[in-house]
Amino acid sequence: MTLIIGGTGKTGRRVAERLGAAATIASRTSATRFDWNDETTWLPALKDQKAVYITFYPDLGLPGAAETVGAFADLAAANGVEHLVLLSGRGEPLAQRAEQRVKDSGTDWTIVTCAWFAQNFSEDFLAGAVAAGDIRLPAGDVAEPFVDADDIADVVAAALTDPRHRGRHYELTGPAALTFGQVADELSQATGRTITYTPISFVQYESVLREAGLPVELGDMFRGILDGRNSKPADGVQRALGRPATSFSSYARKAL
Repeated sequence: MTLIIGGTGKTGRRVAERLGAAATIASRTSATRFDWNDETTWLPALKDQKAVYITFYPDLGLPGAAETVGAFADLAAANGVEHLVLLSGRGEPLAQRAEQRVKDSGTDWTIVTCAWFAQNFSEDFLAGAVAAGDIRLPAGDVAEPFVDADDIADVVAAALTDPRHRGRHYELTGPAALTFGQVADELSQATGRTITYTPISFVQYESVLREAGLPVELGDMFRGILDGRNSKPADGVQRALGRPATSFSSYARKAL
Protein backbone atom coordinates (compact mmCIF):
# COMPACT_ATOMS: atom_id res chain seq x y z
CA MET A 1 0.00 0.00 0.00
CA THR A 2 1.05 3.59 -0.64
CA LEU A 3 0.03 6.43 1.66
CA ILE A 4 -0.88 9.62 -0.20
CA ILE A 5 -0.54 12.57 2.18
CA GLY A 6 -2.78 15.35 0.93
CA GLY A 7 -4.67 12.74 -1.06
CA THR A 8 -7.53 15.14 -1.78
CA GLY A 9 -5.25 17.95 -3.01
CA LYS A 10 -4.14 18.99 -6.49
CA THR A 11 -1.43 16.41 -7.00
CA GLY A 12 -2.45 13.91 -4.31
CA ARG A 13 -5.86 13.11 -5.80
CA ARG A 14 -4.30 12.73 -9.24
CA VAL A 15 -1.67 10.33 -7.91
CA ALA A 16 -4.36 8.37 -6.06
CA GLU A 17 -6.37 8.06 -9.28
CA ARG A 18 -3.33 6.60 -11.02
CA LEU A 19 -2.56 4.11 -8.25
CA GLY A 20 -6.14 2.95 -7.76
CA ALA A 21 -6.68 0.37 -5.04
CA ALA A 22 -3.02 0.54 -3.98
CA ALA A 23 -3.48 4.10 -2.65
CA THR A 24 -4.43 5.07 0.89
CA ILE A 25 -5.73 8.64 0.83
CA ALA A 26 -4.80 10.65 3.90
CA SER A 27 -5.90 14.16 4.81
CA ARG A 28 -7.48 16.06 7.68
CA THR A 29 -10.95 15.03 6.52
CA SER A 30 -10.48 11.58 4.94
CA ALA A 31 -11.10 8.18 6.53
CA THR A 32 -7.36 7.86 7.10
CA ARG A 33 -6.80 11.07 9.01
CA PHE A 34 -3.50 12.94 8.71
CA ASP A 35 -2.69 16.39 10.01
CA TRP A 36 0.80 17.90 9.92
CA ASN A 37 -0.11 19.87 13.04
CA ASP A 38 -1.22 16.78 14.99
CA GLU A 39 1.57 14.21 15.36
CA THR A 40 -0.84 11.71 16.92
CA THR A 41 -2.31 11.16 13.44
CA TRP A 42 1.01 10.19 11.86
CA LEU A 43 1.67 6.69 13.16
CA PRO A 44 -1.87 5.32 12.61
CA ALA A 45 -1.74 6.56 9.02
CA LEU A 46 1.53 4.71 8.43
CA LYS A 47 0.15 1.30 9.42
CA ASP A 48 0.82 -1.34 6.71
CA GLN A 49 2.21 1.27 4.28
CA LYS A 50 5.32 0.48 2.24
CA ALA A 51 5.62 3.80 0.43
CA VAL A 52 4.52 7.38 1.08
CA TYR A 53 3.93 10.35 -1.19
CA ILE A 54 4.68 13.41 0.94
CA THR A 55 3.07 16.77 0.25
CA PHE A 56 3.37 19.45 2.91
CA TYR A 57 0.80 22.17 3.58
CA PRO A 58 1.02 25.09 3.21
CA ASP A 59 4.55 25.04 1.76
CA LEU A 60 7.95 23.45 2.37
CA GLY A 61 9.54 26.87 1.95
CA LEU A 62 8.19 28.10 5.28
CA PRO A 63 10.17 28.06 8.57
CA GLY A 64 9.83 24.81 10.52
CA ALA A 65 8.64 22.72 7.58
CA ALA A 66 11.92 20.85 7.15
CA GLU A 67 11.96 19.83 10.80
CA THR A 68 8.36 18.61 10.65
CA VAL A 69 8.89 16.61 7.47
CA GLY A 70 12.14 15.23 8.84
CA ALA A 71 10.42 13.99 11.99
CA PHE A 72 7.75 12.30 9.88
CA ALA A 73 10.34 10.72 7.56
CA ASP A 74 12.22 9.29 10.54
CA LEU A 75 8.98 7.87 11.95
CA ALA A 76 8.12 6.32 8.59
CA ALA A 77 11.54 4.71 8.28
CA ALA A 78 11.28 3.29 11.81
CA ASN A 79 7.90 1.71 11.01
CA GLY A 80 8.57 -0.25 7.87
CA VAL A 81 8.16 2.30 5.09
CA GLU A 82 10.61 1.50 2.30
CA HIS A 83 10.24 4.44 -0.08
CA LEU A 84 9.44 8.14 0.35
CA VAL A 85 8.54 10.41 -2.57
CA LEU A 86 8.68 14.09 -1.63
CA LEU A 87 7.03 16.93 -3.54
CA SER A 88 9.31 19.93 -3.09
CA GLY A 89 9.46 23.55 -4.22
CA ARG A 90 11.88 24.75 -6.86
CA GLY A 91 14.44 27.31 -5.75
CA GLU A 92 13.35 27.30 -2.08
CA PRO A 93 16.34 26.95 0.31
CA LEU A 94 14.17 25.80 3.23
CA ALA A 95 12.55 23.18 0.99
CA GLN A 96 16.01 21.89 0.13
CA ARG A 97 16.56 21.26 3.84
CA ALA A 98 13.41 19.10 3.87
CA GLU A 99 14.72 17.20 0.85
CA GLN A 100 17.92 16.40 2.73
CA ARG A 101 16.00 15.28 5.80
CA VAL A 102 14.09 12.78 3.66
CA LYS A 103 17.33 11.51 2.12
CA ASP A 104 18.83 11.11 5.59
CA SER A 105 15.88 9.10 6.95
CA GLY A 106 17.25 5.74 5.85
CA THR A 107 14.52 4.84 3.35
CA ASP A 108 14.74 4.79 -0.42
CA TRP A 109 13.70 8.18 -1.76
CA THR A 110 12.67 10.13 -4.83
CA ILE A 111 12.59 13.94 -4.83
CA VAL A 112 10.20 15.72 -7.20
CA THR A 113 10.96 19.44 -7.29
CA CYS A 114 8.38 21.60 -9.01
CA ALA A 115 7.91 25.04 -10.45
CA TRP A 116 4.65 26.94 -9.95
CA PHE A 117 1.64 24.76 -10.76
CA ALA A 118 -0.38 25.76 -13.81
CA GLN A 119 -3.43 24.61 -11.83
CA ASN A 120 -2.91 27.48 -9.38
CA PHE A 121 -4.93 29.49 -11.91
CA SER A 122 -7.88 27.10 -11.99
CA GLU A 123 -7.95 25.09 -8.75
CA ASP A 124 -6.15 27.14 -6.13
CA PHE A 125 -5.52 30.57 -4.71
CA LEU A 126 -5.42 32.33 -8.10
CA ALA A 127 -8.65 30.81 -9.42
CA GLY A 128 -10.69 33.63 -7.89
CA ALA A 129 -8.44 36.23 -9.49
CA VAL A 130 -8.86 34.57 -12.89
CA ALA A 131 -12.62 34.50 -12.43
CA ALA A 132 -12.56 38.21 -11.51
CA GLY A 133 -10.39 38.99 -14.53
CA ASP A 134 -7.36 40.47 -12.74
CA ILE A 135 -4.33 38.55 -11.43
CA ARG A 136 -2.57 40.63 -8.77
CA LEU A 137 0.90 39.40 -7.79
CA PRO A 138 4.28 40.88 -6.80
CA ALA A 139 5.98 39.15 -9.74
CA GLY A 140 7.00 42.09 -11.93
CA ASP A 141 7.99 40.76 -15.34
CA VAL A 142 9.66 37.59 -14.03
CA ALA A 143 9.04 34.51 -16.18
CA GLU A 144 8.08 31.09 -14.75
CA PRO A 145 7.94 27.70 -16.54
CA PHE A 146 4.59 26.65 -15.02
CA VAL A 147 4.19 22.86 -14.65
CA ASP A 148 0.98 20.92 -15.21
CA ALA A 149 -0.19 18.97 -12.14
CA ASP A 150 -1.00 16.01 -14.38
CA ASP A 151 2.67 15.85 -15.37
CA ILE A 152 3.60 15.88 -11.68
CA ALA A 153 1.16 13.06 -10.94
CA ASP A 154 2.49 10.99 -13.83
CA VAL A 155 6.05 11.34 -12.53
CA VAL A 156 5.09 10.61 -8.92
CA ALA A 157 3.04 7.55 -9.89
CA ALA A 158 5.95 6.26 -11.95
CA ALA A 159 8.32 6.84 -9.02
CA LEU A 160 6.03 4.93 -6.65
CA THR A 161 5.61 1.93 -8.94
CA ASP A 162 8.96 1.57 -10.73
CA PRO A 163 12.14 0.98 -8.66
CA ARG A 164 14.25 2.60 -11.40
CA HIS A 165 13.16 6.01 -10.09
CA ARG A 166 14.52 5.45 -6.58
CA GLY A 167 17.42 7.67 -5.64
CA ARG A 168 16.50 10.13 -8.40
CA HIS A 169 15.82 13.87 -8.17
CA TYR A 170 13.49 15.18 -10.87
CA GLU A 171 13.09 18.91 -11.45
CA LEU A 172 9.73 19.42 -13.12
CA THR A 173 8.70 22.46 -15.15
CA GLY A 174 6.71 23.26 -18.22
CA PRO A 175 8.51 23.45 -21.58
CA ALA A 176 8.72 27.26 -21.69
CA ALA A 177 8.85 30.17 -19.26
CA LEU A 178 6.05 32.75 -19.37
CA THR A 179 5.69 36.09 -17.64
CA PHE A 180 2.48 36.57 -15.70
CA GLY A 181 1.40 39.02 -18.39
CA GLN A 182 1.82 36.28 -20.99
CA VAL A 183 -0.10 33.92 -18.71
CA ALA A 184 -2.96 36.41 -18.60
CA ASP A 185 -2.95 36.49 -22.41
CA GLU A 186 -3.04 32.68 -22.58
CA LEU A 187 -5.90 32.55 -20.09
CA SER A 188 -7.78 35.21 -22.04
CA GLN A 189 -7.49 33.16 -25.23
CA ALA A 190 -8.60 29.96 -23.46
CA THR A 191 -11.63 31.52 -21.75
CA GLY A 192 -12.70 34.09 -24.31
CA ARG A 193 -12.65 36.73 -21.56
CA THR A 194 -10.24 39.57 -20.91
CA ILE A 195 -7.92 38.64 -18.06
CA THR A 196 -5.21 41.06 -17.00
CA TYR A 197 -2.13 40.90 -14.80
CA THR A 198 -1.51 43.74 -12.33
CA PRO A 199 1.93 43.86 -10.66
CA ILE A 200 1.67 44.86 -6.99
CA SER A 201 4.12 45.35 -4.15
CA PHE A 202 4.91 42.69 -1.57
CA VAL A 203 3.25 44.86 1.09
CA GLN A 204 0.05 44.94 -0.97
CA TYR A 205 0.30 41.19 -1.49
CA GLU A 206 0.20 40.55 2.25
CA SER A 207 -3.36 41.88 2.22
CA VAL A 208 -4.22 39.53 -0.66
CA LEU A 209 -2.87 36.56 1.32
CA ARG A 210 -4.84 37.55 4.43
CA GLU A 211 -8.04 37.79 2.42
CA ALA A 212 -7.37 34.30 0.99
CA GLY A 213 -6.72 32.88 4.47
CA LEU A 214 -3.10 32.05 3.65
CA PRO A 215 -0.01 32.70 5.81
CA VAL A 216 1.49 36.13 5.17
CA GLU A 217 4.89 34.41 5.40
CA LEU A 218 4.24 33.17 1.89
CA GLY A 219 4.89 36.73 0.76
CA ASP A 220 8.43 36.54 2.13
CA MET A 221 8.95 33.22 0.38
CA PHE A 222 7.70 34.62 -2.93
CA ARG A 223 10.01 37.60 -2.50
CA GLY A 224 12.90 35.13 -2.51
CA ILE A 225 11.87 32.98 -5.48
CA LEU A 226 10.27 35.56 -7.77
CA ASP A 227 13.67 36.92 -8.74
CA GLY A 228 14.26 34.99 -11.97
CA ARG A 229 16.14 32.10 -10.37
CA ASN A 230 13.57 29.61 -11.64
CA SER A 231 13.01 31.03 -15.12
CA LYS A 232 15.00 28.38 -16.98
CA PRO A 233 12.92 25.30 -17.86
CA ALA A 234 14.18 21.92 -16.63
CA ASP A 235 13.97 18.50 -18.27
CA GLY A 236 12.59 16.41 -15.39
CA VAL A 237 9.38 15.37 -17.15
CA GLN A 238 11.33 14.18 -20.19
CA ARG A 239 13.86 12.33 -18.04
CA ALA A 240 11.25 10.59 -15.92
CA LEU A 241 8.59 9.82 -18.52
CA GLY A 242 10.34 9.95 -21.88
CA ARG A 243 7.93 12.58 -23.21
CA PRO A 244 7.81 16.39 -23.32
CA ALA A 245 6.20 18.43 -20.55
CA THR A 246 2.70 19.82 -21.14
CA SER A 247 2.59 23.41 -22.37
CA PHE A 248 0.69 26.11 -20.52
CA SER A 249 -1.59 26.70 -23.49
CA SER A 250 -2.52 22.99 -23.54
CA TYR A 251 -3.29 23.14 -19.83
CA ALA A 252 -5.42 26.28 -20.26
CA ARG A 253 -7.48 24.84 -23.13
CA LYS A 254 -8.12 21.69 -21.09
CA ALA A 255 -8.85 23.26 -17.71
CA LEU A 256 -10.73 26.51 -18.46
